[in-house]
Amino acid sequence: MKSIQLNGTWLRHLEAEFQKPYLIDLRKKLLEARATTGFYPASNKIFRALNETPLHRVKVVVLGQDPYHGPEQAEGLSFSVPRGIPVPPSLRNIYKELQDDLGIAPATHGNLLEWAQRGVLLLNSVLTVAPGLAGSHRNLGWEHFTDAVLATVSREQESVVFLLWGKFAQQKRSLIDEKKHLVLLAPHPSPLSAYQGFFGCRHFSLANSFLEDNGLLPIPWQLSN
Repeated sequence: MKSIQLNGTWLRHLEAEFQKPYLIDLRKKLLEARATTGFYPASNKIFRALNETPLHRVKVVVLGQDPYHGPEQAEGLSFSVPRGIPVPPSLRNIYKELQDDLGIAPATHGNLLEWAQRGVLLLNSVLTVAPGLAGSHRNLGWEHFTDAVLATVSREQESVVFLLWGKFAQQKRSLIDEKKHLVLLAPHPSPLSAYQGFFGCRHFSLANSFLEDNGLLPIPWQLSN
C-alpha cells in the first residue's frame, strides 16, 4: 500500500483515514500477507476504482462485496475482470438485465473500465482478498474505509444513483442522503439470487432517468467489444 497513489479529488477528503489506527493496522496485515499468501488485486490496483473515477465525476455507484479470488480476475473494479478472462456468473447476469432493460447486447468480455471512465464508481466494500478464499479480508478494516468513501460521495456530490445489490451492499444504505440521491435496491446478481428480483429491476434505465431528470447526461452503458 505504501506505493499507492490516490487521486487528489479523493485524497483531500480521505487523507485523514490513512492516519487512523484501523488503516495503519490494515497496512501491516497486508504487508504480512504479501510476504506469505499474497492477495488480490495487485497493490497498485487496490484503489483503482477511485483513481479511474474521480470524485467530481461520480454519477452512479455500483457497490460490490470483495474482489474476485481467482488468479488474474481481480483488477480493482467491482464485478469487472480483465479482457481474456471468462465473464463471471454475476456479471453475466448483470449483462442479461442490461439487455432486458435497455436492449444492449452483452459484451464479449468482462472488462468494465469504460463504465468507470464514464462516471460509474465500481467500488467493493472490501478492497483485497486472499487467493482462493472469498471474504477472507472482511473485518480487517476495509469496511471503515469504504464507509468513508460512500459518505464522501453522499456529502460532496449531487444527484448520484447508488445501486445496492444484495444484503451486504444494502447495509451501507444509512450512509447515503436519500434527500438528494437515488438509492436502488435489488437482490445480488449472483446465480443464487438473481431470479429473486434482480432480473427485472430495470436499474440501468431508472438510473439514467434520474440523471436526466436532474440535468445530467445519462450513462452510456454500451461497452466496446
